[in-house]
Amino acid sequence: MAAPLTALAQIAPTRFQLACMTLPYSPFPLERALTGIQRAGYEFVAWGVSHGKKPCLAVEAPPADAARLSARCESIGLRPVMMFATVHLEASNALDAHRRRIAQAHAARIPYVLTFGKTGKGELELFVANLQAMAADAKAAGVTVLVKQHGGNSATGRDCARIVEQVGHESVRICYDAGNVLDYENQDPIADVATCVPHIRAFCIKDHRNTPKDEDCGPGFGEIDHYKLFGPVMRTGLTMPLAFENIFEPLVPRPATPEGVDALARRSREYIESVLRGLSAVV
Repeated sequence: MAAPLTALAQIAPTRFQLACMTLPYSPFPLERALTGIQRAGYEFVAWGVSHGKKPCLAVEAPPADAARLSARCESIGLRPVMMFATVHLEASNALDAHRRRIAQAHAARIPYVLTFGKTGKGELELFVANLQAMAADAKAAGVTVLVKQHGGNSATGRDCARIVEQVGHESVRICYDAGNVLDYENQDPIADVATCVPHIRAFCIKDHRNTPKDEDCGPGFGEIDHYKLFGPVMRTGLTMPLAFENIFEPLVPRPATPEGVDALARRSREYIESVLRGLSAVV
């Protein structure tokens, strides 16, 4: 890792935004998710996917609904920085749905829309074509569409980099999900992240364990070395959200109360803050 870090030494430090997703609070009402995230010490939030049986924000919702939800977040000290598209990129309605999400993000002043797909056999062309078709809308709205690893033709950072390069537009980039690389592919995300650093604009924070049980978990509970993971992006000069998707302990049941989720959200934030503080001291 030393050589890439040395090469980046003259670039300005990355400005990280630690944003808890509402996803870990999915069994509980959205309002409780927002207040819990704020109480856990976060300044930023990422929306998605649903709470109970109700979507965080429906695809069909007018942009004004997104603006109202953003205002609610800001009223309690949370700034929304990312939202899920919730529709796979190779779906029949993907292009229309993503254009709706881009309009919602614009109204809410959210800079990033997070998306992914299965990209099975014969679907990559549609996946790329949909991204190309929505890229101009994203640029006009001041939004960047972020693709993350999700198996198939988008399984790794290297795969996602190829997709981004095929799309060939500045408004389509990568949100790196190290947990999915280790989980779905059993590949080392530390080696993989180096293949796509120039395209990364955010991270999904999620760890993974292969032993004693194959299971996703919160950062610091799994087998991913976050010091090595973030080392190559410490000096990009960018503002980069770190969106906490999984904050849970492995092997044991998830909390039955929102207060239990609050505690894990706080622990995850403090762990990543500690990693970044250490890296900032030496990089």
